[in-house]
Amino acid sequence: MAQGVLCEVNSCTHWAEQNKCTAETIFVTSHAQQQATEAQETDCQTFEKK
Repeated sequence: MAQGVLCEVNSCTHWAEQNKCTAETIFVTSHAQQQATEAQETDCQTFEKK
């Protein structure tokens, strides 16, 4: 499990109580074609719907 990763997306299979992420690794990308400058411009590619 990735250490110290918190996530509020409880519809993800990796979500656990206390907003902990149980994924082995986390992959975050920019959803724009350029470098992200704000959190809203990023996406968690590790997300898997429950």
